[in-house]
Amino acid sequence: MSRKLPLADGETSRTACARALIRSGVDEETGELLTATALAERAGWCTELVAGMTGTLVAEHWNTTDVDTLASGQDAGGRKLPSNAWMALRRLGWTAAFEAKVNDRIVRMAQEQAGRALRSVKWRADLLAGVLAAWPADANKRTPQEWERVRAAIPGGEYLPSSIIRSRTRQITSFERKHGRLPADVFELEPTPRVPRMLLLAACDGQQATIERSATEPTKALLRLQLPTRPDPQAYRDWTWVECPITLPPTVPGCAVIHLPTLRITDRKVRADLAYTHPVPKAQRTGHTVALGVDWGLGTLLSAGAARLHQDGRITALGAGAQFRAAGVLAKQYRLRRISERLHAKTDHYARLADNTLDGKAATLAEEIRRVCERRSNLNDALAWAAARWAVDQAVAAGVTVIYLEDLRSMEAGGMGRTQNTRLSQTVRGQIADRMRHLAAEVGIAVVTVPPRNTSKHCPCCLTPLRHRKAPDRPTVSGWKWAICPGCGWQGDRDQGAWRRIAARGLSHQANTVADRASGTMVIRAVVDTMEAKAVITAAPKTSRTDRSKTGPTRPRTNRLTPRRREVPSPARPSGRTDKGPEGHAPTGRTRLPRAAHRHQGVTTISTPTNRHKPRGAALGAGFHLHAHAAPPKWAEPTPDLTVRMGSLS
Repeated sequence: MSRKLPLADGETSRTACARALIRSGVDEETGELLTATALAERAGWCTELVAGMTGTLVAEHWNTTDVDTLASGQDAGGRKLPSNAWMALRRLGWTAAFEAKVNDRIVRMAQEQAGRALRSVKWRADLLAGVLAAWPADANKRTPQEWERVRAAIPGGEYLPSSIIRSRTRQITSFERKHGRLPADVFELEPTPRVPRMLLLAACDGQQATIERSATEPTKALLRLQLPTRPDPQAYRDWTWVECPITLPPTVPGCAVIHLPTLRITDRKVRADLAYTHPVPKAQRTGHTVALGVDWGLGTLLSAGAARLHQDGRITALGAGAQFRAAGVLAKQYRLRRISERLHAKTDHYARLADNTLDGKAATLAEEIRRVCERRSNLNDALAWAAARWAVDQAVAAGVTVIYLEDLRSMEAGGMGRTQNTRLSQTVRGQIADRMRHLAAEVGIAVVTVPPRNTSKHCPCCLTPLRHRKAPDRPTVSGWKWAICPGCGWQGDRDQGAWRRIAARGLSHQANTVADRASGTMVIRAVVDTMEAKAVITAAPKTSRTDRSKTGPTRPRTNRLTPRRREVPSPARPSGRTDKGPEGHAPTGRTRLPRAAHRHQGVTTISTPTNRHKPRGAALGAGFHLHAHAAPPKWAEPTPDLTVRMGSLS
């Protein structure tokens, strides 16, 4: 099978990963059919052998000298080290002893995994060394001069998010409180990392594993690999070839070239992380005329809209924009977080008691914490995919070629209360951005991050500082949701103005878009004042093809006007009923208003009644608030202020 991917003009190759489940296998030597449990057992024996060698290698070389040697890219003789981690470790003579009989390809997988772990720690080591070299007088708050010194001491620290520096500072402070001194390096601060149980088949060749796509069924592939027949193989005869059929996920295109996967054992099942390469349209850094601006929010997770750059330099908005609301999902996320915090508090209390009789309860709590963490992880992953898919669908529908996203990696919420600060800090912005880049690359749309400075503070039409109010019907009460411009008179939702600012800033600064050398992501690093002055949304010119001046009566000439109310009598009321229903509608016998029709119904930007009840919706899993303002249904008597309970999240 050819591994070379043919590309047409305007295309580039893209490597992605899809997850698949291996349900069975066949032992080629005996012809025995291996069930999912038997296959997971034999694959587990192999992963234990690899993990043992990997752990030994990492523990032996978990020090500054060896990590610097590996990261230098040269061996003792001055020759350049290979890019493959297992080849670099062999050039340096780093290997692990093992008692079982394994072939050379098993050792390769262990060396590859250990080399990747040791190479990845180099960045953390340089970061921690820079923070220690420019340690501030007050670790809780750095001065501007101290921020400049610490960024200069860190390689590439000029564009490093400040949140990363703060988190490392807190880690060092915790070590200092415990030991009474600062750590020497990252290897003293962090223990030897745990080794994940997996098989990196990409480090092997055809003597250990092969994969072939079916010529007749493009959705099928056959994986062949050698697995041990016992936990401690003593000879090569204890290794046999196993054929594993794989059903490819629908996300793998028919023209894609598949590569050897990474195998993991989870819940007694063999799961494969299948890498594949396929052609996609090439995304451009510049030359964009239609862009989608995306703004982050809390109640409204995403607000997005399209803008167009005209030939004369004007930027106009295309439509009123859209919003992605996930109040119910976020409420469940916050509820799980509170459950996790309570479980951790109980576990810490049992640890302080140091009573052997509580070991059983502590083990039960540990298992419950693991389950809650898995639920939170799955919920965050599903929310990230849904939000990213929504944003990319908006971009495809609007015909844009670039998505400009606000860069909030350095944002640390503060001053908004403990609950709001935690909610803002735990939003899955990073996961959403990664998934958005993944999905946008399939259709050739670039995703560029822009600086977040003043996107919600300044007017999108004239760049005048906005006045934020509580609601449009309360223009004198200070708030944060509704924005009013004292200059041009523009007013609107805070998030709706922010996506206009983001789209206009990206279109005006697109000449300064650069691609990060490490990650390949596109970013606009700084705001230029001359370009920012052009980043304004102008109103589209109003054109009319016909003269609409009034020359006659406005109402249509009809013999009889349409009645404003139904002239048929209301249905007869049942005997014994004294209530009154609206004209034309039969009474329903409801004593209270029904729940909201849609679970995603959010809170609109209007004022909240003064006699509001205590919001317990988040505690019950029903959204950010237990109520939402909506128009009264037909069977309810109209009231000045109507409160409707939101549907709870199942």
